[in-house]
Amino acid sequence: MGIDLKSRRNEEIVKWFLAAILYSKPIRESSATKTYRCFESHEIITAKGIVEAGWTRLVKILDEGGYTRYDFSTADKLLEVFGNLEKRYGGDLTRLYKESRTGAELEAHLKRLGKGIGDATVSIFLRDMRHIWRKVEPKSTPLVTLALERLKVGDVKGYAKKHGMDVVRLETALLRYSKDFLKKERSIRVVA
Repeated sequence: MGIDLKSRRNEEIVKWFLAAILYSKPIRESSATKTYRCFESHEIITAKGIVEAGWTRLVKILDEGGYTRYDFSTADKLLEVFGNLEKRYGGDLTRLYKESRTGAELEAHLKRLGKGIGDATVSIFLRDMRHIWRKVEPKSTPLVTLALERLKVGDVKGYAKKHGMDVVRLETALLRYSKDFLKKERSIRVVA
């Protein structure tokens, strides 16, 4: 998606948070990606920009991206979440992180930004933040848990370490495996 989390810049972290919110709805991944791209093309990718855009403009952007089924509720959520991020933390997710003593407190602070920020959004967002923020230990999403169970892998972090794998890439692969094969009841042939 071209988001540079390794830069550790708040602007990039806020972009990923917006994307995580879009991906957390039960909508096609391609629609969420297209919608995020629409936010980029309209240059509405900061907390302040989202709040200033207002509800009507957000709905139009969401519709343009194919997010039509959830456009009104998502516009409401974005205004609430990013409005609270602006009010409480000056639009700075790194500040929110620094004010959290533990991973559990970080998750609670994220959820308190607004209704609709639940376990799925927090897991999606924090999965990719592991390399940036030390306190991050996101719970696996239900789809990742399904893949772990099916493959008889107990702990994703331990498995990644044991096999010299990047935990974020492994978790992303497990998510795709679950979405593309397990939910559709397809099988794959493993080539050794």
